[in-house]
Amino acid sequence: MSPLRHVPRRASADSSGSSVQNPAAPDSPGELKARALRALARREHTRAELTRKLAPHAASAEALDALLDTLVAKHQLSDARYAEVRARVLTRKFGALRVRQDLRARGVGADLVEREAEQAAGGELAHARAIVRRRFPKPVTTREERSRRIRFLQGRGFSYDTIRAALGAFDDEAGDEDNT
Repeated sequence: MSPLRHVPRRASADSSGSSVQNPAAPDSPGELKARALRALARREHTRAELTRKLAPHAASAEALDALLDTLVAKHQLSDARYAEVRARVLTRKFGALRVRQDLRARGVGADLVEREAEQAAGGELAHARAIVRRRFPKPVTTREERSRRIRFLQGRGFSYDTIRAALGAFDDEAGDEDNT
């Protein structure tokens, strides 16, 4: 008796030879709404994200827009709520510039992006100092080390003024500890 082997299924191909993801007909309005609610139950989405995810399953762009308008009217879909949640998560590790870039990339409106970036900038110096203390517990001893820390914080989306203040405060604190 030979052992059973798993043979993976292949995607069906159309006459052009390309693989077809969803050969069935588009979802009905009820199925499309259920798909949208399942996505929203997992996490917040922007309107742009949900449009991108649901477009392959919608019968038409008009039907999709009508569904999204209904979800917005029922407060089940909100770009403002998404921006607030996403900015809160990002500000733990990143600066206002990175928050601004991420929200823009996800299709959040310019006014919401600026509002959340301004709020993130409010506590930016404290976050930068905490990150420097955690990541680099020893004070700077060389110019190369200082440059490395600056590049690290720039990559995290902190402004140069914030970086300079955070590193200056950290170096001052470390100098005070050495003198005591």
